[in-house]
Amino acid sequence: MANVDGAWDCVIKSPLGDQKAVLTVNSTGGSFVGNMTGAMGAMDVEDGKVDGDTLSWKMNLKVPMPMTLDCTARIDGDSITGSAGAGAFGSFPLTGTRQA
Repeated sequence: MANVDGAWDCVIKSPLGDQKAVLTVNSTGGSFVGNMTGAMGAMDVEDGKVDGDTLSWKMNLKVPMPMTLDCTARIDGDSITGSAGAGAFGSFPLTGTRQA
């Protein structure tokens, strides 16, 4: 299993511009807990899963409108790449690096 734990400086490229946030990951076996905190507030990770070097999770967005984001990301060393799915609004690229 890849080392997925830590704090990740992330950017989600959304229609509202680049959304910078910190994703925290604390894994136990095939699951993880954590949160994502940025300018639009904090969201807890829900249903966090770890499969090798791949994470998947959901977050309930409150601003600018309530919706559930379905996220997946792959860890490669100190880099994270993936996407945040926003239902009918599409999917937005997620990239980032592990904090030192």
